[in-house]
Amino acid sequence: MGDKQEILQEVVIKFAGDSGDGMQLTGSQFTNNTALLGLDLATFPDFPAEIRAPIGTLPGVSGYQLRFSSDRIYTPGDECDVLVAMNAAALKVNLSALKKGGKIIVNVDGFDAKNLRLANYPEGVNPIEDDSLSNYEVIRIDVTKMTRESLKDFTMGTKEKDRAKNMFVLGFLYWMYNRDLDNTLNFLKEKFSKRADILESNIKVLQAGYNYADTTETFTSRYSVAKAKMEPGVYRSIMGNQALAYGLIAASQKSELPLFLGTYPITPASDILHELSKHKSFGIKTFQAEDEIAAITASIGASYGGSIGVTSTSGPGMALKSEAMGLAVMLELPLVICNIQRGGPSTGLPTKTEQSDLLQAYYGRNGECPMPIIATSTPSDCFDVAFESVKIAIQHMTPVILLSDGYIANGAEPWKFPQAAALPSIPVKFKTKLDDGELKFTPYSRNEKLARPWVTPGTPGLEHRIGGLEKQNITGNISYDPENHQVMVNLRQQKIDDIAHHIPMQKLDSGLDKGKVLVIGWGSTYGAIKSACLALQQEGLAVSHAHIRYIRPLPKNLGDIIKNFDQVLIPEINNGQLIKIIRDIYLVDAKGYNKIMGIPITKGELITKIRELL
Repeated sequence: MGDKQEILQEVVIKFAGDSGDGMQLTGSQFTNNTALLGLDLATFPDFPAEIRAPIGTLPGVSGYQLRFSSDRIYTPGDECDVLVAMNAAALKVNLSALKKGGKIIVNVDGFDAKNLRLANYPEGVNPIEDDSLSNYEVIRIDVTKMTRESLKDFTMGTKEKDRAKNMFVLGFLYWMYNRDLDNTLNFLKEKFSKRADILESNIKVLQAGYNYADTTETFTSRYSVAKAKMEPGVYRSIMGNQALAYGLIAASQKSELPLFLGTYPITPASDILHELSKHKSFGIKTFQAEDEIAAITASIGASYGGSIGVTSTSGPGMALKSEAMGLAVMLELPLVICNIQRGGPSTGLPTKTEQSDLLQAYYGRNGECPMPIIATSTPSDCFDVAFESVKIAIQHMTPVILLSDGYIANGAEPWKFPQAAALPSIPVKFKTKLDDGELKFTPYSRNEKLARPWVTPGTPGLEHRIGGLEKQNITGNISYDPENHQVMVNLRQQKIDDIAHHIPMQKLDSGLDKGKVLVIGWGSTYGAIKSACLALQQEGLAVSHAHIRYIRPLPKNLGDIIKNFDQVLIPEINNGQLIKIIRDIYLVDAKGYNKIMGIPITKGELITKIRELL
């Protein structure tokens, strides 16, 4: 059959189906296949919070959006070109995000009377039978029937056979986008090496989907996207939590300290535990505690013993850990607290994204309790930020809060990973003996960074007492003296403020040094802000973008950058948190753009908002 080949600049596909349909797996397989071709990509997985949401219902829809391009891209895309809808609910939930004229690949079996009823369509209405989809190109496939047909010689039950439906769709798309099946065949062989029947059935259905696309007469176009113009090097596809775990391992290697993760499982942070637990060969210890409090206090104990103590959680867990964070500030020990933010308050939206824990990180502890805060902005950036967090914690003898969020944690992008030799070492100095002329060990004497000495327990002659009560300056004895408390509060604050001398100056991500609008962002708004600003700069508009990694303390030159612009816009996935800090410190009348829907801010929304300010 003579296929028509079309070369596209970029494609945005949304895979959507029931939470049992394997859409996350389908999406991640297509993503890995895309990464191997050297295309730039960005993903946005979006799934229900329930372990098994009611089948066929709107809340049970699981989605995975993938954008791939021959140009550099920074977001998973505002609108989709292609929607794969495995049932009526998946179509209903996602249709509004499909471009007019876009393609809809539907599994017709998912539009029977029962599925239509569960998706709350009115009696007698079927969107794939009436003309409600006339603005789109609809490709109908009876995926269920075809899957069963290709497995007719297998002895497994119908339910088992139907589990392979996602492979049929994947095979179909691999043909449509001119891909080969090798990476998925290898994945299946690894995953089901001990289950020959499941392995064979999945391979059979994957090939059946590919062959069906090749032989069917309903459409004739195949599409390709050219390789991306990225700087040469070796890349891999990486998700945020995975990159964060690798950054922690790298920091452990470069500081020559053992890493200890004390944690309690919570969405969307649990994958950090899953990933780190695979790397015992690097001397990594992981401990799944009975609760959040035990998790962080075990990590404090590990730091006291001379390891890098790390704990990972999300907003509700941060609330439980706050007392122990105060203890770590009082003890002045290194500790990394990773908060992978999600929608709140309370249990909130466990699988949806939000940036609403910034003020909690800044102020959410009793007493004057300052801690450095560092935020990651993309999946691959998690590696650098994790590495940097460990370095700051060790060199300044302080707990550090690392902020990520569900969107970064589960999203994927190409990562040009560093070579081990290119990473800087992290020098660590334990105090092992009294200095010349020192008669008695003073655990709260300080170096030029105001950091106190780190001593492993049992070091002869350096025995000392620590705890949560206020310390006497230098000696570390318990003290209730008012003047001493003032001194210690000021010292602890000064130590954190002084970190500003050891972090990089703030740079503009794009745009000129002076202009009309400066867009300041932090965290996962990076891609949307960058894309919006680049688009407006191409029109010749005086818009610049600064993205803040170090939120406490802020870089020393940020105030000078702000003064060069007429207006400041701060987009956030919260009700306005960084904006309060920026207004407070720099007395600038910054404007906010706030969206709190559990979904990322889009490039289009920001362009509209920036134009308003201009």
